[in-house]
Amino acid sequence: MKHEHDDQVAGNDIQMCARTIATVRCTVPDEAIARSRRTLLSELHVLPEFETALTGIEAYSHLLVLFWMHRRGAAPDLLSHPRGDPAAPLTGALAGRGRNHPNPIGLAVVELVERQGCVLVVRRLDAYDGTPVIDIKPYDDYDRVASPRVPEWFKKRAGSND
Repeated sequence: MKHEHDDQVAGNDIQMCARTIATVRCTVPDEAIARSRRTLLSELHVLPEFETALTGIEAYSHLLVLFWMHRRGAAPDLLSHPRGDPAAPLTGALAGRGRNHPNPIGLAVVELVERQGCVLVVRRLDAYDGTPVIDIKPYDDYDRVASPRVPEWFKKRAGSND
């Protein structure tokens, strides 16, 4: 099925622009972020111009945070073993949750601990100190999937890690 904008998308002619709306502040060293994620508290310092956009956010227990992985480095391998585990099968970047996606966009579901003006204190954000946040969305029942289908390698990992 062809759509009127298919030629633009297929030719990669669409240029996108995102702006930072907040910055992550965290005292944990980069190398400790992944292993301390379950209990890690971070702050999202929202730019003052977006403070009114936070109105009502305290009513939610959890948020979706989209951030720009600005320290990712060189272009990623689009086929790799998930989390560098050679026991896991080679998997395409778009079939995994790692950092090797074509665009360095991070996504985390976090617990909103408290709001202090333009600062949101959150738990479980796996982003480094200084990471730019490009969007914050409330998490609700609409996004919940009770029993998603996942590959076997993921089920094995889920038993040992988060």
